[in-house]
Formats: sequence, structure tokens, C-alpha cells
Amino acid sequence: MSLSPTGTPAARTWLSTRWVSLIGALILLGGCAGGTAPPPSVDDADEDAIFDDEYRIGVGDSLRIDVWRNPDLSVEVPVRPDGRVSVPLAGDLRVGNRTPEEVSTMLQERLATYIRDPFVTVIVTDMGSAAYRSRVRVTGAVAEPLSLPYRQGMTVLDLVLEAGGLTEFARPNAAVLYRANGDRLDLRLGRMLSRGDMATNYSLSPGDVITVPERGF
Repeated sequence: MSLSPTGTPAARTWLSTRWVSLIGALILLGGCAGGTAPPPSVDDADEDAIFDDEYRIGVGDSLRIDVWRNPDLSVEVPVRPDGRVSVPLAGDLRVGNRTPEEVSTMLQERLATYIRDPFVTVIVTDMGSAAYRSRVRVTGAVAEPLSLPYRQGMTVLDLVLEAGGLTEFARPNAAVLYRANGDRLDLRLGRMLSRGDMATNYSLSPGDVITVPERGF
């Protein structure tokens, strides 16, 4: 009886090699299918949640206003103490506490009386108001009420000492820290200064205000 080609040693070696190659390919495909999927991309909604706060124009800012194809109407203007700017044709415009996009829309509406389909861009070139909003203040029964530029690491005690400490008429344990975000924190300055109790020696943030009331007579 003659042997079939698959019965020869060479044939068996060839079949074994093919099986090893096939198993290796299946393992590779399985590893690719079971790998960790790439992280989901950040969609527009996620970006809006992260970058939630839009910059709002304040007194002391400088605005660059460009009116497309109308260079005579394009100006760079400071925001006055009344929160307004003056723009050719548009006149006085209240921009304080508005976003650049809101101001662009307002200008386009005003200029539409004189220009067909005006396109206006507004860019804040100098954020002068940012320095004002980043200050910290202490008022009331302190030796010298102060308004200081915020410094990283400042605490309640630092600011009170900068103000020369409390007056003899102060009610130290009735002092209050008002946060720029609207939070209100009670302070115990008497315990802080006389006992070294730092429980209410909070770290300050830009825009914080400390008030120290006086005693009633």
C-alpha cells in the first residue's frame, strides 16, 4: 500500500507549520479586538463645561474694534469709568460687564443703519480691569484699610497684618471674609491674634474682601 502525500514526514512538518501560523494569526486578531479602546474625544458640550466662564469687559480695558471693509470705522478705544466706549457712527455704547461677542452683536445692529451687512469683531487688547478685580481688600476697624494686589499664598492673617492690625474698637470675632464668588466665611480674628488659633486663617483668592466691624457703644 502506498503512502498518501500527507503521510510523509515532510508533509506532516508542512501541516504543523501551517497550523502554528494559523493559531498565531487568530491570537493576534483576538488581541486587537480585545485591546483598550481609545478615549472618547471631548465634544463641544464637554468643552463648554470646562471653559464655562467667558471674559466680561471691565473699566480700564482696551478694545480693538474692527469693521470689515471699513477701516475708517475700526478703532482701538479704552473703556471709560462709566463702562462705555465711543465708536464712529455707533456713538456711545455700554460695554461694561458684557462679553466681546455681545458687543460685536450690538455694534452690528447699530451699524446696520449705515452699512449693509456689517461684520464687526471685538478683541480685548489690554485687560486693565483684570488687575483691579484681582486685588484683595480689608475694611472696617483696622489701622489702615487696604486694597492690595493679590499674591499667591496670601492668608487672612497676612492681609490683617498688612493693614496694621485691628483698632481698639474692633469686634475681631465678628469679622467676615466675603469671597468674590459670593461665599461668606466667619472669621475669628481675636482667637487668631491672641491664641494663635489658625482655624479661620483661610487662604485668600483674587477679589476677596475682609470686613471687621466695630463694637457698639
